[in-house]
Amino acid sequence: MATAIKPVTHKNLKWYDFPDPNKETVKFLKETFKFHPLDLEDCLNEIQRPKIDEYSNYLFIVLHFPIWNQRTGRIATEEVDVFIGQNFIVTLHKGVLEPLEKIRDDCRRLVKRKKYLEKGSGYFLYKLTSKLFDYCFPLLDKMWRQTNSIERDVFDQEGVRDLLKDIMLLKKNIITFRRILQPERPVISALEHKNKKFLPETLEVYFDDVVDKIEKQWNSLDSLKEVAETLQDANESLISHRSGETIKVLTIFSVIMLPLTLISGIFGMNVDLPFQKNEIAFLGIAGVMVLIVIAMFAYFKWKKWW
Repeated sequence: MATAIKPVTHKNLKWYDFPDPNKETVKFLKETFKFHPLDLEDCLNEIQRPKIDEYSNYLFIVLHFPIWNQRTGRIATEEVDVFIGQNFIVTLHKGVLEPLEKIRDDCRRLVKRKKYLEKGSGYFLYKLTSKLFDYCFPLLDKMWRQTNSIERDVFDQEGVRDLLKDIMLLKKNIITFRRILQPERPVISALEHKNKKFLPETLEVYFDDVVDKIEKQWNSLDSLKEVAETLQDANESLISHRSGETIKVLTIFSVIMLPLTLISGIFGMNVDLPFQKNEIAFLGIAGVMVLIVIAMFAYFKWKKWW
């Protein structure tokens, strides 16, 4: 049992939490609780699809939750495996999950421990899932702050810049978040109807509350998705407009330079031309070129091309 954190105990209910399950963990669970070998195998495998497996003396639940990777700024998936019986709950996950750490810290005080564990394993499962889904709301707030920052940059009056990378990262996080939440909804809803020995009917309203939290997060993600798509369209439109303005200015200068280049080319030919010997020929040609430039600018203004 070297891999197990000391169980949190109140009366006859025990909570075992394994932050980094390994073969020793599986051996301990197999010897202590006689869990099904396939369920124990799932605990060590790559991320499984959220599900509930029901047995005569326990439920095996696989849940997923989003976590924020501070290094990459991306949302990743954290799996939490739960075994729940009449007088025990076992949770397994990779690394440290902040909500579970908070519950464990709270349980060091008797008053808090009684609050979590006194009403049975079903109620404690509700508290665990509720805390884990509460943790999703700060992630949504962070994503909304990113969205507002991108929006300010997109419509910055001082200059347009390409924000495609930032917008794509935001959209990727939204997609990842939605992919995590979508299969969670039927799993949490099913908990209301699974094995009344561990989840009595009185808990139905509590798990409804967790489902409501998921729905609120899903609706918020829908709004985020729409805003991100709108910002991407706006950013692309502004970039295209800026490119069009740049091309228009370059085209105007090219058109203005064309007759000037033609005149300078003609008088630069190595042949005899009229007024070539005249001392004021250069000034006359320069004057004509200036008049052409003024006339073309005036024409562009009249046409509202400038």
